[in-house]
Amino acid sequence: MPHFEIHATDTARARRFYGGLFGWEFAPMLGAEEVDYHLISGPNLGADLTGGMMKRMGVAPAPNGPVRGCTLTFAVADADERYAWALDNGGAEALPPMDYPGIGRAAYVEDGEGNIVGFITPVTGED
Repeated sequence: MPHFEIHATDTARARRFYGGLFGWEFAPMLGAEEVDYHLISGPNLGADLTGGMMKRMGVAPAPNGPVRGCTLTFAVADADERYAWALDNGGAEALPPMDYPGIGRAAYVEDGEGNIVGFITPVTGED
């Protein structure tokens, strides 16, 4: 997956949410002002994985509905801490933190814009 895009009705709110959740920064993309497209940079992003955020082109999915597309999962140092941060900052529970033997501890939240995002603290050789 070399590039992902997050669709949002309120791109400013979504940038605050993801900036706080993952430490990402957003830069407007020249020529894409009509769709409020922003390129994403920050931890775990770069040459192998790039991202963008843009204005949603239709009606946002209803909250608490089924998964509406792909689910993106990012490695984090502490899945429980990031899950709590997300819930305290406009996210909603999609799947609370759970341990997956041999894989790690993972959780999923709705981002307030109709997208589901996950994060995992992978198992290390010390676990």
